[in-house]
Amino acid sequence: MKEILDYLKDLEANNTREWFDLNRERYDITRKKFLTVADTLIHEIRKFDDEIPPLNPKDCVFRIFRDVRFTHDKSPFKSNYGCFIARGGKKSGFAGYYLHIQPGECFLSGGIYMPPPEHLQAIRQEIYYHPQDYIGIIENKEFKSTYSLPYFDKLKTAPKGYPKDWEYVELIKNRSYAVGHPLGEKDLYAPDFLSKAIDLFKIIHPFNRYLNRAVDENING
Repeated sequence: MKEILDYLKDLEANNTREWFDLNRERYDITRKKFLTVADTLIHEIRKFDDEIPPLNPKDCVFRIFRDVRFTHDKSPFKSNYGCFIARGGKKSGFAGYYLHIQPGECFLSGGIYMPPPEHLQAIRQEIYYHPQDYIGIIENKEFKSTYSLPYFDKLKTAPKGYPKDWEYVELIKNRSYAVGHPLGEKDLYAPDFLSKAIDLFKIIHPFNRYLNRAVDENING
């Protein structure tokens, strides 16, 4: 993990195609190491989450190359490695488990970030009809002490079709349903990092299962 993070620190400080090409071997080595980490996580997560099928790590790890077409920041590369382990891979739309390695911003997370409108509506509907199930998950002592709820931007009022005076209306204003747990460099470099990551991901499992139940109902009608 130190070799991976050291490379990303250097890439962040030298984010040009010229530097990247000169250090292509370091990229190839660290990407391969990160793919190995992802493969281990997939194998271990499947032991407690039977929704996760055998996955190719390449279908879970995000590309390091940035799409600069619609942004003022023309830096060609991301300064992070990330993998999202979910049924169907990183673009499936299902809730899953995410590892993010970036200088000064390493974390584990789970859930669904910016779901498509039909999935978001399904999640809101699930929460509306079964609020206590959802509240029981996010208010669980272990979950609450481990994960924050970085729901990002929220609607200012109730979503269309829902009563503004519903007592749990704040729960359905979110545009994303994702939780996070920060990681320090000491966490990453610890010999038991992967086993601890798996323990942390186990805590997310009920949260993911709840969200995926909503998505499944939307897909299957």
